[in-house]
Amino acid sequence: MHSPTEADACAEELRAALAAHGITLPSLGVDLPAFASRCPVRPLIALGNCNLLTAQALTAALRKGAA
Repeated sequence: MHSPTEADACAEELRAALAAHGITLPSLGVDLPAFASRCPVRPLIALGNCNLLTAQALTAALRKGAA
């Protein structure tokens, strides 16, 4: 079972990794309803919405990293 602290740390690591590529997802965070479940197995990280430019930057960073 994962803890809320572990999920928060993961979200912050993802935020920092994205920022290293100049990408900001303002609504990135832990999906709190995932912890409302009686037996939360795996917390969810909510990436949220982003505009077209951010989606394009994210796509470019992923493609560069895969090359």
